[in-house]
Amino acid sequence: MTQTTVNSEPYFNYASKSLNTFAPRLLDWFAENGRHDLPWQQHQTDTPNPYVVWLSEVMLQQTQVTTVLPYFARFMASFPTVQDLAAADWDTVAEHWAGLGYYARARNLHKGAKQLVDVIDETGELPQTLAGWEAISGVGPSTAGAIMAMGLHRYGVICDGNVKRVLTRWAAIDGDITKSATTKELWALAERLTPKESSGLFAQAMMDMGATLCTRSKPACLLCPLQDDCLAHAQGRETEYPVKAKKQPKPSKFSNALLIKDAGGNILWLQRPDNGIWGGLWSLPLQFVEKIEGKVNSKTIDKKQVANDDKLSNVANDVCSNERVYEAEFTTAEQIINEWLMKNELVAKSVSNTLLTDAPIKHSLTHFHWYLTPKKLTIDATQATELNKRLGDAETVFKWLTEQKAQDSLGLPRAMGKIIEG
Repeated sequence: MTQTTVNSEPYFNYASKSLNTFAPRLLDWFAENGRHDLPWQQHQTDTPNPYVVWLSEVMLQQTQVTTVLPYFARFMASFPTVQDLAAADWDTVAEHWAGLGYYARARNLHKGAKQLVDVIDETGELPQTLAGWEAISGVGPSTAGAIMAMGLHRYGVICDGNVKRVLTRWAAIDGDITKSATTKELWALAERLTPKESSGLFAQAMMDMGATLCTRSKPACLLCPLQDDCLAHAQGRETEYPVKAKKQPKPSKFSNALLIKDAGGNILWLQRPDNGIWGGLWSLPLQFVEKIEGKVNSKTIDKKQVANDDKLSNVANDVCSNERVYEAEFTTAEQIINEWLMKNELVAKSVSNTLLTDAPIKHSLTHFHWYLTPKKLTIDATQATELNKRLGDAETVFKWLTEQKAQDSLGLPRAMGKIIEG
């Protein structure tokens, strides 16, 4: 589909009949085949709750419904109102979020809750406008549109990943969806198709269409109510949309995860800085080993070799010819720990008698792959006292807890759970 501009407004070279019947066809399909039992849905209530929609929308960013469901239930049980979430301490919020990933969302959620309480204190209610919601941390145009449409039963437009996939296929939009020009085109089309009435139902229907029929790899075109005028379907090119620039290979980082135990069997845990990876969560101390630019083909790495630090660099070099980049990525606490270990000539040894002996844990993040090799070390009471003093003098945040107590009381990244459960 091409787009021109008439009087500064987008004009789509697409049959007006198709444009005008898009929403009715979609809503008819949703009424019969859509999901109507998700706990955050508000389209069947006369008194919608924007807090519930906001919470679910943040959780659903880059995360599937099946993954979100238990987290949403737990959040609602512990924080039934935005005031409850705002009043909670960060550690409690982080512990509820742990394992859901993309942890900046949790920080923005907690910050946003405090902002929303300030709005309520000032106006007596949650924001009632698109601009008001977009002023909240972590809320972009699509999330704000979803809250307006589904959480307030007002007019709102969404254009998230699912919607972009449906629209780029239906209209055969060939532009790279990572480019601003294509984003503008998609938003204009989404606005043109969204009905002024029942935009909340339409938003939910579009989400369901992308999640259940117009899926990324195996779209169920024969069941789609839009198939008759879907241009990608007519061309047999459904999976070629949306068009997205090829990603550059991710770099790989290698670190040791230190299980430092005291005489009582407690393990040392550090709280990560608010900024950066796993911000505000709790982690084992990490020893940065190296970083390799480009993609490491893990299938060519002998697992037993990778588990041995003295062979790690050689193996990595065998599978990646790109230049290695070494960098200091220790937090203050990790620097203190590593300097203390070197001064006392203490060396952590590879974890044995577990599945982790054969290979490090591969943890893929947005911008890189992280290979974590568990190492363990037991220190005596005198050594623990000395290490505590050094960490305390630097005002770092740390705790000594058993594996079980850490899992029960701390917000741990999923990678840490894999290590202590291994």
